[in-house]
Amino acid sequence: MLVHPDFNPVAFRIGPLAVRWYGLMYLVGFLLFGWLGRVRARQAWRGISVQDVDDLLFWGVFGVIVGGRLGYVLLYKPGDYLQHPLEIFMLWHGGMASHGGIIGVIIVMWLFARSRGKPFFTVADFVVPLIPLALAAGRLGNFINGELWGRPADPSVWPWAMVFPQAHDGIARHPSQLYQLALEGLLLFVILWLYSRRPRPPGTVASLFLIGYGTLRFIAEFAREPDEFLGLLHWNLSMGQWLSLPMIVIGLAMMVVFLRRAGSRAPQRAAGR
Repeated sequence: MLVHPDFNPVAFRIGPLAVRWYGLMYLVGFLLFGWLGRVRARQAWRGISVQDVDDLLFWGVFGVIVGGRLGYVLLYKPGDYLQHPLEIFMLWHGGMASHGGIIGVIIVMWLFARSRGKPFFTVADFVVPLIPLALAAGRLGNFINGELWGRPADPSVWPWAMVFPQAHDGIARHPSQLYQLALEGLLLFVILWLYSRRPRPPGTVASLFLIGYGTLRFIAEFAREPDEFLGLLHWNLSMGQWLSLPMIVIGLAMMVVFLRRAGSRAPQRAAGR
C-alpha cells in the first residue's frame, strides 16, 4: 500500500506571511477560469466579452469564498459557529463547502446578468464549463493537505490504497480526493466543454452541469470518509450525497423544460420561413 507524502501545507513564506498550498490551488482555479473564459469569449455568438470575463472572475472570487464558507457554516456546523460566531471569519482554520461555493457563483451570475441586461442562462451556460477545472484544483489542495481522505480500502483489491498519517490510524484508505479530482474536475470538464462547443438551447449547459456534478459527486462520496462529526445520515448516505440529490433532480427537470421549449420553437421557426 502507499503512504501519503504528508506534504508541508505551507508552500513558502514571505516574512511572517505563510502561503499555503490550498490557497494557491484556489488561485490556480481562478486563473484557469479567466484563461478559459477569455478563450471562449472570442467566439462572439456566446454573448460574453473579454471584459465580462474579467468582471465575472472578480465577483466570482467573492461568490466562491463567501458561498463556500457560509455553506460549510450553515450546512455542516451551524451549532458550533452559533456559539463561536467570530470563527466564521477564520478561513485559515479550514471549512469550505463546494455546494455552498456553487450557490455563491449562481448568485453572482444572477447579479451580473441583471446588471448587464443579459439573460441569466446566457451567462450561466458560458460560466459552468469553466468551473470543473477550478474544482479539480481544490481537490488537489485537499490531497496535498491530506484531508477529506477516503474510506478504508483493501490494498489487495485497491493497489493504490493509501495510508494518511493525518488520520492517525494506520488504515489504508481510498485517495478519494483524487477520485473527486478526476470525476468532478477532469471528466466533468470534458463533458461540459465538448457539449458546449456548439450552440445549444439556452439553459441546457447549466442543466448538464447540475446533473453531471450532482451525479459524479454522489458516486465519489461512496469512497470518501464521511465527516466525523456527522457520519452517515439517512439510508447510509453522506451529507455530500444528500446535497447532490437536489442538484440532479433540478438539473433533470431544467433539461426537460429547456429541450421541450426548444423543440416547440423549431416548428414555429420553420413555419415562418
